[in-house]
Amino acid sequence: MYRRSFLPFAAGVLAAPAAFAWPDQPVRIVVPFTPGTGPDIIARFVAERLSPRLGQPVVVDNVAGASGNIGSQQVARAKPDGLTLMSTVNTLVMNASLFKNLPYDPATDFTPISLTAWGSLVLVANPAQTANTLDALIAAAKASPRTLTYGSPGIGTPHHLSMALVEQASGIELLHVPYKGTAGAVQDLLGGQIGFMFLPVHVSAQYIRAGKLKAVAAGSPRRLQQLPDVPTLIETGLVGADVDMWYGLFVPKATPTPLVERLNREVANILGSADARAVFEAQGLVPTTSTPDALQAIVVRDRKRWAEVVASRGISAE
Repeated sequence: MYRRSFLPFAAGVLAAPAAFAWPDQPVRIVVPFTPGTGPDIIARFVAERLSPRLGQPVVVDNVAGASGNIGSQQVARAKPDGLTLMSTVNTLVMNASLFKNLPYDPATDFTPISLTAWGSLVLVANPAQTANTLDALIAAAKASPRTLTYGSPGIGTPHHLSMALVEQASGIELLHVPYKGTAGAVQDLLGGQIGFMFLPVHVSAQYIRAGKLKAVAAGSPRRLQQLPDVPTLIETGLVGADVDMWYGLFVPKATPTPLVERLNREVANILGSADARAVFEAQGLVPTTSTPDALQAIVVRDRKRWAEVVASRGISAE
């Protein structure tokens, strides 16, 4: 419904009311993750271009830790004055089910500004694996439950929950091997210590083309431009198995509507540029904009969807 493409500004952003002066203070974009991650790259791109538009300094503050919970909680408790923003990814809603005592509610403690990007995951396999298709993987897993292994950058990451969704939808049991980050998992996948993994398309494509990994299925609702011959999970019969990652900007709840509308318009103009397409695509991202209501609908929908996956697979990050 809300897909990875540029939305026409007339439909994807809010109409412009009368202009007003922005609060005369620096603006902070909190990134609940380390530098170099998708939310950080997006935040720095937006911050540089938002500053002259608002007439105020815009700084990026990485507040990493606890799978994004520390920075997210900080923003949830910030004053709703338009001076504290958050650049995050869909782990925001996944964490609501993974952590029992989460100190914020992703659906009620933030006001969305706009989607900023979509990112795609691809299910890949070490070439030594005999399963070349999702059907073959499912058949092998049913024949020998919990013998096929898959890696992830950690428990509760989009990579992990995407495979958990595949397990839930197909009725199979795989053996999850969590790592502390992507690098170690990829190294072991290439070396054959683990058999399968979901990886971002810009990471996986280079290994697929070099013959070091083989593509099993794309996690997007439609085939990927980078890998047009690779079928999607949905094409293979897994209904609703769309595991694209969304990125977005948020502010604390109760932030005044005029501030939210102004930020929505400025972000839409920034992300509608050719520069945004070039910078984002180099990271495997597609710049995207939306209305605040559209992003809120995605938050509510995905919170429910991932809660069902977490509960059915008995996953906990604690």
